[in-house]
Amino acid sequence: MNFEAVIGLEIHVQQKTKSKMFSSAPNGFSRDPNTQVAPLDMAFPGTMPVVNKQAVINAIRVANALHMTIDHTLYFDRKNYFYSDLPKGFQITQQARPIGKNGYVYVEVPGGKKRIGIERIHMEEDTCKQEHFMDYTLMDYNRAGVPLCEIVSLPEISNGTEAREYAEAIRNIVVYTGTSDGKMEEGSLRCDTNVSIRPYGQKEFGTKVEIKNINSFKNIELAIDYEIARQSRLLLSGEKVRQETRRWDEGSGKTVLMRVKTDAVDYKYFCEPNIPPIHLSDDFVQNAIDTCPELYDAKKERYLAMGLSRSDAEIILSDPKMAAYFEAGVPFVQNAKDLANYLIVEVNTYLNKEGVAIQDFALSPKTLGEIITGQEKDGLSHKQCVDILNYVLANSVSPKEAKEALHIVAQVSDSNVILKFVTDVLDQNPKSIADYKAGNQRVLGFLVGQVMKASHGKVNPAEVSKTLQEEIKKR
Repeated sequence: MNFEAVIGLEIHVQQKTKSKMFSSAPNGFSRDPNTQVAPLDMAFPGTMPVVNKQAVINAIRVANALHMTIDHTLYFDRKNYFYSDLPKGFQITQQARPIGKNGYVYVEVPGGKKRIGIERIHMEEDTCKQEHFMDYTLMDYNRAGVPLCEIVSLPEISNGTEAREYAEAIRNIVVYTGTSDGKMEEGSLRCDTNVSIRPYGQKEFGTKVEIKNINSFKNIELAIDYEIARQSRLLLSGEKVRQETRRWDEGSGKTVLMRVKTDAVDYKYFCEPNIPPIHLSDDFVQNAIDTCPELYDAKKERYLAMGLSRSDAEIILSDPKMAAYFEAGVPFVQNAKDLANYLIVEVNTYLNKEGVAIQDFALSPKTLGEIITGQEKDGLSHKQCVDILNYVLANSVSPKEAKEALHIVAQVSDSNVILKFVTDVLDQNPKSIADYKAGNQRVLGFLVGQVMKASHGKVNPAEVSKTLQEEIKKR
């Protein structure tokens, strides 16, 4: 029997606002435990929530990017439960009236693109971070009250690859709207998956299994594909799939049981009494949309129009700060693709070796552009420019000073000079001419090398290759 998977994702996005969702406490990562708190976060009597304006703006921008209908009235609800991760015993969220609903996003699938529906996006506050030890648990309330956007997809995802593509598309949107840094490894983007399978043709859903604690996009794919296979084995052997919450264990490459679910938890939602409905004017909503930074897909299309390959554009866009550096450097080069190549290869190699981020790179976009221009306009080879780049980084000098220190001169492109070197090399290598004419294309590289050696690297290799091919045809 063949089965099809029915998958939905719930993605929690931590917003990078200056303060928390309902209090004035600072919102920051990696601070000392319990130093980023205000009386409201600790449920002190008499404290009242105040809605974070920027968090609302961010949610509107994400909802618009996901093609959602935006609710112009904010309603908040109280989700009641007793647990230590929120001292007041309830969470303020949006249950009945989310800020956005009925959206979609497109993902890449074999043969084209697939539209995946999104049920809703709602705002809420995060819970505290718990550190579990053998016989006790420590609570860090720095995270309690941090603004969240929860994005809930429809069950329209079919496999792990689609799920990973979907999660990456959401990450790109929340990062480029300025809502979040989208770092799964730091918990600012967290993903829960719901997976069930059913025989092909069956309309009813199978038993849903929730998977938590997935900490990377790749692991989303691996966890879902493993769970599909696990549930298929159970059904084929005549067993039932239980409604469970499982976690992904990266070491074993398996989902592991956390707890068995029986009935849905009744959180006894009701309208939050301390936050009355807030009407958002049409101008407020439109201004949030109009002032939204350029989105990932728009940037990507613009980079492709500049001549970048799809893969190069995606590499640069994977880090918003790298994209910002690239954009700042474009005015200082003739060809944006040349700049992209240097960033992806030479600059990334240096950053990885030194363990620094692009925002800490010692060279300004203008200085890097000056080095690249040496290759584009001044007749320098790629190797010569890389040597200048490395010398500048090692000695903190200008590109001009590096060029002088390395005794680098522009390559000769004069056809008469190149022809003389080519003629001498061909005269000395008649067998190579015969091999090339017999179909051995690699010989051309050897001959180019011989010309470069004879000229001490002073001639333009592209012009050498062209001249060699022309002269070989004459012999």
